[in-house]
Amino acid sequence: MKPQPTSCSSSAAEDEISRHPCYSEEAHRFFARMHIPVAPACNIQCNYCNRKFDCVNESRPGVVSEVLTPEQAERKVKGVAAQLMQLSVVGIAGPGDPLANADKTFDTFARVKKHVPDVMTCLSTNGLTLYRHIDRIVELGIGHVTITINAIDPDVGKEIYPWVFDEGVRYEGREAAALLISRQLQGVEELAKRGILVKVNSILIPGVNDKHLVEVSKKVKELGATLHNVTPLIIAPGSQYEKDGRKAPHPKELNQLQEQLSEGGTKLMRHCRQCRADAVGLLGQDRNQDFQLETMEADPVIDLDAREQFQQELDSKIRQRLIAKENRRTILDENKKTRVAVASRGGDKVNQHFGHATEFMIFDTDGAEVKFIGIRKIQAYCHGTADCNGDKDETLQEITSILSDCRILLSSGIGDAPRAVLNKAGVLPLVRKGGIQEAILESVKYGSYFENINISKG
Repeated sequence: MKPQPTSCSSSAAEDEISRHPCYSEEAHRFFARMHIPVAPACNIQCNYCNRKFDCVNESRPGVVSEVLTPEQAERKVKGVAAQLMQLSVVGIAGPGDPLANADKTFDTFARVKKHVPDVMTCLSTNGLTLYRHIDRIVELGIGHVTITINAIDPDVGKEIYPWVFDEGVRYEGREAAALLISRQLQGVEELAKRGILVKVNSILIPGVNDKHLVEVSKKVKELGATLHNVTPLIIAPGSQYEKDGRKAPHPKELNQLQEQLSEGGTKLMRHCRQCRADAVGLLGQDRNQDFQLETMEADPVIDLDAREQFQQELDSKIRQRLIAKENRRTILDENKKTRVAVASRGGDKVNQHFGHATEFMIFDTDGAEVKFIGIRKIQAYCHGTADCNGDKDETLQEITSILSDCRILLSSGIGDAPRAVLNKAGVLPLVRKGGIQEAILESVKYGSYFENINISKG
């Protein structure tokens, strides 16, 4: 069984990250996570959030199909671990705030640790009451904590948080933001001192904190955060931001900010999928529907040795990928750079049809080196009906706009209509299957034969 680190040494930190799909861009291609929805209550209000709205096809934080009791969560985690050998992380991220439901949250973690001791555990929180629970987090061996910090200036924060509620008192406006921010920064610092890996999530909100996030990133890095994850605003139906008519940022805005933060020395997470609070499986896929609670055995057999052997094989694949990448590593020639979009269901493969994709992985390459840029969310072109009815023209135009800076699109299949529209927009759609790295390098060579990529076939 993989040992659990007990200190904040670099080797221990690397050990914790190597199988964590959120902390490691390589690990997310092979290792799976599971979010347990046991925490319905929340103690703050965000202008972009409305947890009452739920759609099974929706992927955003705070969304779940059902809330579980700790006993039900134990049963489900055991059932998933017995079947999903690459499950390496179990986390609690809502649908409210886990620390506003502290008893249920820690009861669930204790059960997970007892029955599935080989998984890492994660906690996501807004940070308002984090400082009160740090000893318990350490005691339970929760090695990773994510804190959502959207501002460190109360004047910015008041535009995001209309109120927070703590110990029977409701705080509003700037006072609410100031209290929340002070607690969040205190939590980052104290966790880091105790050897807990801290990831900070920030939501890019155009016109509110888009310029301010550079300061946020500097501050949390200074306090000891391991990773900063900046994600685009998702406006929940019925939220205040929807009523205000706010718009999500364009992918170019997110990419430009990420590059600015990276140049400042911040370690960024670029592969975040902004998962539901009940997500199961690889990042980029959600298999929660495959693991219904009523189908779970009460006491399944969990073969820890078999799980470890399977995950060691995944470790070996990752090491081989890293060695191969290092052997061919060059400085990406910006003058020869080609941007490529990939439709993938996971497993580090081009294995998804264009019409079914709800996101694209974006890469830059000069034909020798391949650099992962990030994830771009889209509305699926085909919704799964026999004739794929719906406002497909509008959806296709939106997808084309999102991919406008890409020269090549790789998928396992694509229809004639989207192929023609993408070609006209200067994006070459190619049908490929297999490993992403190999497919990108092969396709760039193929695409280089064409001086004008507005062609009819890929």
